[in-house]
Amino acid sequence: MASFGSIKQAIFEKQARKQQYQDHIRGLNAFDRHKKFLNDYVAYYGKEKSAREILPVKTDQDTIREGYRFIMTEEDDMNHSWEHKLVKRYYDKLFKEYCIADMSHYKTGKIGLRWRTEKEVIAGKEKLYYKKQKEKERLKRIESEKHQRKRDRSESDDDTTSKHGKSKERRKGGGKALTSDGEHKPDDDDENFDEYLCGMFP
Repeated sequence: MASFGSIKQAIFEKQARKQQYQDHIRGLNAFDRHKKFLNDYVAYYGKEKSAREILPVKTDQDTIREGYRFIMTEEDDMNHSWEHKLVKRYYDKLFKEYCIADMSHYKTGKIGLRWRTEKEVIAGKEKLYYKKQKEKERLKRIESEKHQRKRDRSESDDDTTSKHGKSKERRKGGGKALTSDGEHKPDDDDENFDEYLCGMFP
């Protein structure tokens, strides 16, 4: 009879293998998971051929590659199968203003053409407007510097005007008035003070 420790160890190893298998399955996408289940089924029941040979699976990418046309016609629109709908949906998402050409085999008369994707269009627009964008940034910087110089000049003019205005006021009110003889005319306070002294010392 098996000991309690060996039974416990067997149960633990079984649970560990089960957990490892489940973790591996969770890490796969739907297509790879499907292939693994088929392969496990074939391996378990002892089939000689692989599941890929018995049951070939076509992916969406395979369907698009087979049904794709560079220019789709009205006759293509008559087909209402799900494969064609998938190809049509992909075709409608492409940008058909300009195409990308592969001229690497032009000597043999072979030229590859394809429409651009949204990512390629966005990247192309950044490159297309690069010079215009840099010119716009340069003009904006020049305008900002010009505005800053104008503001600095205006502030310095205000400071100069305020200093000159104070000096003029000082010159204007600082000197005493002269009489017709060329002597300084006494202020009103001085005259009042003389009258006060006369009253004290008759």
